[in-house]
Amino acid sequence: MTAFNDESGSGDALRRTLGVNRRRFLSTCTAVAAGAVAAPVLGASPALAQDRGRGHSHDHGHGRGHVLVPPGKRGIILYTVRDATARDPLASDLPSGFREVFKQLARHGYRQVEFAGYNQHANAPGGAGLESVEGASLLRSWLDDYGLRAQGNHGFIPPSWPLTTADLDTFKKHLEIANILGMDHMGTGGDPTGSSYRADWDVAADKWNALGRIARREGIKLYTHNHDAAYGFLLDGGPLDDQGRPTRSSGIRKLEYFLKVTDPKLVWLEMDIFWAHVAQYKFHTYTAHDGSTREKVFDPAGLVARHNKRYPLFHAKDGVVSTTNGMGYDMVPFGTGVIDYTTFFSRVGERNYHNPMVEDDNSPSATDPAQSLREAKISYDNLAALRAKKH
Repeated sequence: MTAFNDESGSGDALRRTLGVNRRRFLSTCTAVAAGAVAAPVLGASPALAQDRGRGHSHDHGHGRGHVLVPPGKRGIILYTVRDATARDPLASDLPSGFREVFKQLARHGYRQVEFAGYNQHANAPGGAGLESVEGASLLRSWLDDYGLRAQGNHGFIPPSWPLTTADLDTFKKHLEIANILGMDHMGTGGDPTGSSYRADWDVAADKWNALGRIARREGIKLYTHNHDAAYGFLLDGGPLDDQGRPTRSSGIRKLEYFLKVTDPKLVWLEMDIFWAHVAQYKFHTYTAHDGSTREKVFDPAGLVARHNKRYPLFHAKDGVVSTTNGMGYDMVPFGTGVIDYTTFFSRVGERNYHNPMVEDDNSPSATDPAQSLREAKISYDNLAALRAKKH
């Protein structure tokens, strides 16, 4: 495994690459260069992320190349429209419950959905809880009615290790549900472990290899999903603290290590591209084993390109620069922010393999009940309009 391909040298070199002066560099944060920090890897001309061609819905592809996300690969995680699936159909004329939401998403153009659990409003067809063989059969019939495919679920990963009998039985039930729904993949919305220590990631790898083996026997690929912390630096050396734990890093990131110690035939990953760029902003220096401070800027697309088949799914969510929230970004509908998805999807390639799922945690609104489905349409249009740049 090539763990250090995203070294980018000193901060001065990075600022020169981005073509920004020190004041602008600090005021706009490293995050403003979300796509542009890939420039030294690609040898591309320096540009700020928001200045690059983005393929918004008003871009009709003049001077641009092939479609980056084919129609059959355009998906959405249902967490984005969770207010609509949870809405009482007896109290609103808006789409409510899974069946009506599926119908609306299909009208928008989506062809894939990723579940975030199987609950909806009790007054919707099928009732509140569809986390059963019968519920899955009903959901599958609605998916088929509207030409949609289920492609993953942020659902149950056993908390126990070694596995308890109850957890194993529940896990197998979810695999059965996944097969009824026609999923190739099943996963979770959390990290394999919240720890920064290599020993804990070794334990997590043992658990995920075992779970992946069970899933594989059922014809399902098991995947984990990231937030920003999982692309922080692993603590794997240097002086030990008073509990005997390492305090310094070799510079490998936690999920890079996880990729190395899990079986590629048993364990897959879903990159949340937004949170990966937050990690790029937050985790760009580390304390090496010898005590020196070193800089290593994260290159999300580069990591995917080196392990392409390990990343069958993406969360495609966008952000605008924030200098106040500690993350570098505020989440916005896909295609309305500064993350350079044209460059990201062009670099990772394999467009007929990857399954990008639009997500915006903030789409549901307490004052505008139509907002989440309206923004789902905006996000779809921007995803569909992405075109490779012609050279």
